[in-house]
Amino acid sequence: MDLRRLRCFVAVAEELHFTRAAARLHIEQSPLSRTIRQLESDVGASLFERGGRGTHLTWAGQVLLRDARRVFAVLEQARINVKAAATGYRGMLRIALSDGIAQTRLTALLALCREEEPDVGIRLFETPFAAQVRGMRDDSFDAGFAQSDEAGEGIHCETLWSDPLVAAIPNRHPLLAFKQIPLEELLKYPLVMYHPEACHGASRQIKRILRSTDIRPNIAERAVTLELMLTLVAAGYGLGFATASQISICRHPEIVTRPLADGSARMTTFLLRPHREPSEPLQHFVDRARLLRDNSCLSEQA
Repeated sequence: MDLRRLRCFVAVAEELHFTRAAARLHIEQSPLSRTIRQLESDVGASLFERGGRGTHLTWAGQVLLRDARRVFAVLEQARINVKAAATGYRGMLRIALSDGIAQTRLTALLALCREEEPDVGIRLFETPFAAQVRGMRDDSFDAGFAQSDEAGEGIHCETLWSDPLVAAIPNRHPLLAFKQIPLEELLKYPLVMYHPEACHGASRQIKRILRSTDIRPNIAERAVTLELMLTLVAAGYGLGFATASQISICRHPEIVTRPLADGSARMTTFLLRPHREPSEPLQHFVDRARLLRDNSCLSEQA
């Protein structure tokens, strides 16, 4: 199968519009249409339905799109592996990050990997949770960290660690009179919450914690990153939530944190990986993540 035709097909399949796809590929629409007809002849199936309501993928087209993305992911990985080998690495792991995971723990894990296996490179990709799961299914990522375990079939989710949730409060706020803030008191004020698509896991976990009260939260704004949430809190838009480890990385001079009175309010981080036999470097990576988790648990118990 001709890779050039396959690239043209992916462009049309993703745009569902021949003119936009042609512009994306920097070619005219007429040769693009011919290329798609040639590809349909090659595979012996119609890939698109063209009608008054626009262009849509046939079932055969949907199947080919899934496989084409896998092909290009393999080609991209081959390019990465060759480049890594040329610079002295024996292998390369692609790790996806969602929900702004606890950076201090990630730092410790990456440092341990570099110390124990320096010839294995690690590339990090910040991506929404849905894209992380999709990437593991089409072999774009080897593993990932997220604050959701709702990945569905084919993805193994393992609890790694949990961190206490704290309230982010502007300085000189009346709630600072509390050393530990009851949720009922905090929910008297507007909140800055995480965007449910950009921070799927964090958003759902916090929402679940807030449901422990009968008070409906007043959501003033939604933020796509921890940094934006802290900026909005400092500006007086509302109160926010984060873990103590996250706050320690992103300190803001106009924000004070307070623990919640409910000590069970914690954010859990999960390790996600596809349900297939892991490579040796990936197995070592997972083992190190588990080691840090177990050592952290022992420290908390002590």
